[in-house]
Amino acid sequence: MMLTRWLVVVTAFAAACTGVRAGELPSSVHTRVAIQQDLFAQEASTTSLVGSLALQSETPERKSVGLAALSSLILPGMGELYVGSMGFGKYFLVAEGVFWLTYATFGVYGDALRDDGRAFAAARAGVTLAGKSDQFFVDIGNFLDVSQYNDKKLRDREPSKLYDPAAGYGWSWDSDVSRATYRDQRISSENWFNNQKFVLAAVLVNHVASAINAARSAIAHNASVAEQDNELQFKASLLGGLSNPHGVMITLVKPF
Repeated sequence: MMLTRWLVVVTAFAAACTGVRAGELPSSVHTRVAIQQDLFAQEASTTSLVGSLALQSETPERKSVGLAALSSLILPGMGELYVGSMGFGKYFLVAEGVFWLTYATFGVYGDALRDDGRAFAAARAGVTLAGKSDQFFVDIGNFLDVSQYNDKKLRDREPSKLYDPAAGYGWSWDSDVSRATYRDQRISSENWFNNQKFVLAAVLVNHVASAINAARSAIAHNASVAEQDNELQFKASLLGGLSNPHGVMITLVKPF
């Protein structure tokens, strides 16, 4: 952003700023030409000062509120990092890692319970595991054998859901206790998988919360930069140098 600046130059003669009597002033001080030459000599340093102040006013730069929010929406904490304010951002980033670690843990544990239950069904009910749907493993936990299941489906007039034992879809539990044990294992594994859905919901909330926080941080950052840009700055320099002082130049810089 280009800023327009105005400069006010005030020159005071050595008689006023050094305490030297007028009769003792060097001869060069008595001429307007000498003073003008010193003022022109200061022009380069004044221009350099304005350029330096312009750079300072642009640092830190304004941040895009939209980019900050989008960055944290993709990965929590990244918007805050972009703004340069990781106060709360680090907590969103850490929470993101914890949530995904929890999600993976629930999945691994659920898979282990499911596999153990199905292995138990193969040993106690003679179930053939390969190529079976999840619904099949639900059904074997609800009926003692395939005949009991098929009879129920025929009574319900649902012949399309019958299982063919000759095609590898038969089972017969060695006891009702074994069937109930398997069923509890299957339900437990499903609960762990359902818990993953709650973790995903927490991940979504974490992304949105971090995006909102990053946007607010960007707005606060931009307000701080705007406040710095409006500050009045000044610099004083000695005309003629220390060896031949005869005036003071004061430069005021006001952005608007």
